[in-house]
Amino acid sequence: VQLQASGGGLVQAGGSSRLSCAASGRAISNYAMVWFRQAPGKEREFVAAIAWTGVGTYYSGSMKGRFTISRDIAKNTTYLQMNSLKPEDTAVYYCALGSTGILTRDLNQYDYWGKGTLVTVSS
Repeated sequence: VQLQASGGGLVQAGGSSRLSCAASGRAISNYAMVWFRQAPGKEREFVAAIAWTGVGTYYSGSMKGRFTISRDIAKNTTYLQMNSLKPEDTAVYYCALGSTGILTRDLNQYDYWGKGTLVTVSS
């Protein structure tokens, strides 16, 4: 399974950005998709997860209400809509796939990872 994240870039504080994560390769069903992020000098941090069907979601408390995770099943693509961005949201954002289908903030539960896309929020 290959995951390709895109959509990062420079955004002004208060602005919005949408990240995409396209999955390709071996067909897998009943999996979970997740977004993590990693700021310079910090550990990788859970952002949001979504079930394969797109129905169940799970958010980090600090980002719920500003970030929305969604899926387009037909396109096999997962999105992260980020609104009201703050400079502290600056990070490399990674998408990952968990074949267990469990929505969890434990990064060890995710089998496949994309390379990440950098989001920089300027003040």
